[in-house]
Amino acid sequence: MPSSPTTVLIVGSGPTGLTLAIDLARRDVDVTIIDKAPRHPRSSRAKGPNPRSLEVLEDLGVVDEVLAAGSAPLPMRKYRGGVAIADATPFADARPTPDAPYDRPWMIAQWRLEEALRDRLAEYRVRVGLGRELTGLTQGDASVTATLADGGGIEARYVVGCDGGHSAVRKLLGIPFEGRTDETQMMVCGDVEVQGPDRGFWHQWFDEDGAVMLCPIPGTRSGWWFQAGPETDAFGAPVPPSLKSFQRLFARHAGLPGGLLTQATLLSTYRVNERMVDRYRVGRVFLAGDAAHVHSIAGGLGMNTGIQDAYNLGWKLARVASGQADPALLDTYEEERLPVAADVLDVTAERLRATLEAIKKPGGGLDTAVTPRTGGLGDGYRWSSLARLGATPRLRAGDRAPDAPCRDIATGAPRRLFEAFAGPHFTLLGFGAATTSALREASAAHKGELRAYGVDAGDAHGLADDDGHARSAYGIGPGDDVLVLIRPDNHVGLITPAGGRRAIGEYLRAAALEGA
Repeated sequence: MPSSPTTVLIVGSGPTGLTLAIDLARRDVDVTIIDKAPRHPRSSRAKGPNPRSLEVLEDLGVVDEVLAAGSAPLPMRKYRGGVAIADATPFADARPTPDAPYDRPWMIAQWRLEEALRDRLAEYRVRVGLGRELTGLTQGDASVTATLADGGGIEARYVVGCDGGHSAVRKLLGIPFEGRTDETQMMVCGDVEVQGPDRGFWHQWFDEDGAVMLCPIPGTRSGWWFQAGPETDAFGAPVPPSLKSFQRLFARHAGLPGGLLTQATLLSTYRVNERMVDRYRVGRVFLAGDAAHVHSIAGGLGMNTGIQDAYNLGWKLARVASGQADPALLDTYEEERLPVAADVLDVTAERLRATLEAIKKPGGGLDTAVTPRTGGLGDGYRWSSLARLGATPRLRAGDRAPDAPCRDIATGAPRRLFEAFAGPHFTLLGFGAATTSALREASAAHKGELRAYGVDAGDAHGLADDDGHARSAYGIGPGDDVLVLIRPDNHVGLITPAGGRRAIGEYLRAAALEGA
């Protein structure tokens, strides 16, 4: 028999599922999240969020804990023949800017990031149901019944599969996972304990027939991420990863005693997979994260793409579930995120090729995988049906909404735009005094759903752009009066002159706030 019904059932409690659960819970949506694992993992896996994911984590109220538990990316020390020949610091010249406060990814063990997300979710009185394996899905007109391996069931209005590359949800839906697996590109990975190497560097030993890479795990004394080309047996077959094989690989490629490596966990063999679905939704069931797309680890975009899938879906699902939006809004999830996944597969494949070429040469290393595109700050949805109207010399509808430091006129305290955006609402920015009446009308018409802020608009409760950073970031000239509507996932919905205030109401009624 199904247990108590829920509005949204999330299958999988990795970063994607937890991000979605928090986003729904903060919108007062009844959410249940389950995982087939009997206990929470203590493995490091992904190395951390990129700048765009850090912005998402800030909006969810967890970024300070993540920053405190992790560390900035380390310099990469590269070796040939066991001798250090070059150091590279990919983010040496990166600096926070007024419109982008996070200038580099952040290194944190995945188990620690998940712990921070679970703690945040618990503040909404939601906890992960462990040891609950999905075995069946039955869709009706108004709900989905999920069958579990223990014979129980959960009835939900919507189900989201965030259950990884081997997704049970995807398989039950019968959605193909098209692409390729490259058996020639293999790697063994694990969390290891090592004594000796300097923890101030990400060490990378390359030679003609293999490589070993060691990166310190933040928050540990002697824990490291270990990656290497696989050891092969006399017949050329890869040897299963183990402490002994890791020690042999370490001694062979690093030229250091294998006994320095004393423990190895999360032993796995990684093969380059480039696969994705052709749709993100079947009826009331959705896919997100690795359940929908997997790709090369080059550039570190796997976990980050999943987090951003969840951030895109959360506000849409919440508004439809609560009757605030027409169900057609849910179609824009696939419309917006499917092209992003395809692009990520292309970017990571190209970065992998470039990195494999680079490490053949002295001084080449994993820094080749880093480009501005791997930071996620340029991602947007200009093609979307929700990107209705408007552009400036710097922005178009669908783009990520920039940050900027301002001053709260009422209190005199500093206030960033991201602080104004934070929360489950739309935000309307009015640049210039001529936008005041439009701000007032929109705020009254959509009370509780939209927050309106005048920027140098003569509003006692607005924001002052004393240094011009907001106007610069949004491409709005000093004498221009412009309205900018920001979606709950901090992308620009539309841009219109102050006189076009009717467009704001039309957008909100048609695209987001009003039910059918």
